Amino acid sequence: MRKIVLNFLLFAFSATCFSQQKTIDQRVNDLLKKMTIEEKIGQLNQYSGDNTATGPITINPNKQKEIKEGLLGSMLNVIGTTYTRQYQELAMQSRLKIPLLFGQDVIHGYKTTFPIPLAEAASWDLESMQLTAKISATEAAASGIHWTFAPMVDIARDPRWGRVMEGAGEDTYLGCKIATARVKGFQCEKLGNIDAVMACAKHFVAYGAVLAGREYNSVDMSDRMLWETYLPPFKAALDAGAATFMNSFNDLNGIPATGNKYIQRDILKGKWGFKGFVISDWGSIGEMKMHGYVKDSKEAALAAITAGSDMDMESNAYRDNLAQLVKEKKIDIALIDEAVKRVLRKKFELGLFDDPFKFCNPEREKAALNNPEHTKVARESATKSIVLLKNSPTPSGRAGEGILPISKDTKTIAFIGPMVKLKRANHGFWSMDLKNIDSTYIVSQWEGLENKVGKNTKLLYAKGCDVTSPNKDGFAEAIAIANQADVVILSIGERWNMSGEAKSRSNIHLPGVQEDLVKAIQATGKPVVVLINAGRPLVFNWTADNVPAILYTWWLGSEAGNAIADVLFGDYNPSGKLPMTFPREEGQIPIYYNHFNTGRPSINNDKQYKSAYIDLPNSPKFPFGYGLSYTTFGYSDLKLSKKKIKNNDIITVTVTITNTGKYSGEEVVQLYLRDRVGSVVRPVKELKDFQKIKLAVGESKTLTFIIDNSKLSFYNNKLEYHSEPGDFDLMIGSSSEDIRLTDSFELIK
Repeated sequence: MRKIVLNFLLFAFSATCFSQQKTIDQRVNDLLKKMTIEEKIGQLNQYSGDNTATGPITINPNKQKEIKEGLLGSMLNVIGTTYTRQYQELAMQSRLKIPLLFGQDVIHGYKTTFPIPLAEAASWDLESMQLTAKISATEAAASGIHWTFAPMVDIARDPRWGRVMEGAGEDTYLGCKIATARVKGFQCEKLGNIDAVMACAKHFVAYGAVLAGREYNSVDMSDRMLWETYLPPFKAALDAGAATFMNSFNDLNGIPATGNKYIQRDILKGKWGFKGFVISDWGSIGEMKMHGYVKDSKEAALAAITAGSDMDMESNAYRDNLAQLVKEKKIDIALIDEAVKRVLRKKFELGLFDDPFKFCNPEREKAALNNPEHTKVARESATKSIVLLKNSPTPSGRAGEGILPISKDTKTIAFIGPMVKLKRANHGFWSMDLKNIDSTYIVSQWEGLENKVGKNTKLLYAKGCDVTSPNKDGFAEAIAIANQADVVILSIGERWNMSGEAKSRSNIHLPGVQEDLVKAIQATGKPVVVLINAGRPLVFNWTADNVPAILYTWWLGSEAGNAIADVLFGDYNPSGKLPMTFPREEGQIPIYYNHFNTGRPSINNDKQYKSAYIDLPNSPKFPFGYGLSYTTFGYSDLKLSKKKIKNNDIITVTVTITNTGKYSGEEVVQLYLRDRVGSVVRPVKELKDFQKIKLAVGESKTLTFIIDNSKLSFYNNKLEYHSEPGDFDLMIGSSSEDIRLTDSFELIK
């Protein structure tokens, strides 16, 4: 008997070891064999929790019952370990005990909020962006979240589109680099670690090109434009390991992205070999009815699953129709099995089958949400994101010296404007609303100045006006306060919720009477510094032309006030560069630096039968890559290792950068190329590399760039990606328009 028991234990131990040795794919296949069709379809559904809705609310009184029956695969908007555990415990009552996935829009921070993504892009600091994504993941994962619906990697050339705030701007090369950094930050070393969440590259694809800059609108473009401009950041995200993709609301050339086989099956899962899963955007499967692409929810489900959309977020089209479509033999069960496998594989990779509650530790949650190192990084990230647009001397100032930084010996400072004392607004759009946490950890701009100035400096305040109101009753007080001060700081812009999803604007001028307030304060003759808080490029021509100092401060997150004070008083020398072109007027939109030339280009603002406006220069107000510093940088000694190369060769480019000013500072050195002649028209210049360096006063560094065939290649009219022999211009500078050094080389056969 003893021998039998021993043999049984050895057998059980061996079976356990064998089970543990199974690959994830084997475990997925074993589980799939046990599942009913209803349980399979359940894995392809995502419902919102009852906390916060990020789309049109759908009511489902049977939510908890369906979870217990194993008929739901994922939830979003379930925040915190208490709530995620409660729902996961319901899932553990199901027949097969398949754990739920919890997703959330962790776009630029969880509790610790970092600058909005467009602002972070202005830092051009890839290490910083990877770090802030990692901290966001750490806090979210500690709070029970497995999956973030970020990064948004849409290329956006139209600032009327509200979601420009959520991405990296207009440039494909910069967008690819930022996509890579953010995916690696969110997913850390590997999925399954308790400080990692699944990334989701969105919105697939070309959502940033919606017509008229209007949210949810159509997109119509050539395949060459798609492949050359809009697809590369998604490929970069995939190559960085992005676990999931989200398709977009728009139709692309007449076919809704959600039901678009070409982009999802042919490109993403076919040509690119994507192994993760694709989720719809909120309700977008069902919305194909409104597109006029399908007649009802059943046809929508058929179109989406056939095209490669794996998970249905909140439309219920899969839940209500997939089983019937299989029964009617309109789809093969293998199509559903494939989608289910993709979802289950990620649940296994996260380790949820081994421990469904591994992300539900309240002690770890408390520690992560109160880590002082996170606050420090938030402040550093915010300072790096601020862009100095202008810094002219005052009439009484010394030649060549700007009004900024403000001296800490200044006796009286007037801080005026509707943004000065706001707290939560500094988080910007797409920030987490953690109802159980107060706002004391958010530093207002007023508090930032209070923390910075000494006892000998007096701070005065006046609101002046509201953001959008036409009321000027507060002007008199603001003028009186300004007249008492040595320096005036004006904080203006758009409300935090005027940029973001469903926040398209036809008029992107400074709203309300804020620019009138600027005029009134400027008329006092006092030195004036303007802070512009926004989620997009705005139009503010009078301010740009007349005010001596302007900082574009975007929406900077939890540490906004401290970061702004650091820059105002010179404890941090601003180094941000614009990731989007700022237009003079809406009539120029879309406007971007890497445009094509025409047969009649306007040179030196010549308008006579040229491609030009008769009432406006073609040039932007502020170009892509632009941003000033409190110091100055000299560019010299541009050298190319060779002037002729073949496809398999490289050119080594060196350039020396010197800090020629009076402050230590950082410079983003930008390298642009132009292919002079091509089988298809090439842009006037394209960003192909950049480096951000820090230099002490008088210090010089020699930078090295590598030009290889990948930087010379493009898609021709047959969608062949290759380079073509010919002459290339090389440009190195401080912005797309501020080119300091040039040279040329030739690609030969």
